[in-house]
Amino acid sequence: MAKQQRMMRVEQRSQLAAIQQLENRSDEELEAETKYKAAAQAILGARAAERYDAKAARAHFQRAIAAARPQERLQLRRMADASMALAERRAGDLRKATERLGVESPSTRQLRGLQLLGLIAPPASAGILARIRGIVLAIVLIVAVLAIAFGIVNLVALPFGGVSVDIGIFYAVVLVLVALGVLAYLGRRRQKRARAQRAQQGAAGSD
Repeated sequence: MAKQQRMMRVEQRSQLAAIQQLENRSDEELEAETKYKAAAQAILGARAAERYDAKAARAHFQRAIAAARPQERLQLRRMADASMALAERRAGDLRKATERLGVESPSTRQLRGLQLLGLIAPPASAGILARIRGIVLAIVLIVAVLAIAFGIVNLVALPFGGVSVDIGIFYAVVLVLVALGVLAYLGRRRQKRARAQRAQQGAAGSD
């Protein structure tokens, strides 16, 4: 009887600890997961939040909380709060939610980037005026970035006699694309570190 009770306690603790175990699985594998459904749905919710899909993130965390044991639900709600703040581009709420979750808060630069993203691409709940403002800001930002890149290209080409406008625009676009590629790569690395951190915190919170 005592052995059976110990096995039950280990299984209870392993529900959120399984987040680490399931982290590398595909979305399809996580959807099919039944033994650790709460952990699988929490991972799917976090991934949806990283895509800024607030609707999907909320649905996944609702299923995770429903499938979790009572002692696990507080930690899952804290994870959900942090993920929803990210998905809805609420920088201030994200800082508070990560502090309650017990993980390292995003840096000031990251929070400012999230605020800017919230202005350019507000969530659907923000309203039509916010979305119109976002479109205008996006156009202004694209023009400004291309102008800066064009200036850099001309500055680099100046010792070689300069470049024509059309060639300068071409290389400016290439420069912007390369910069975006580098930023995307670094962003994915940060997301992986954040996932690992959330998994470790979820495991600690389940003990």
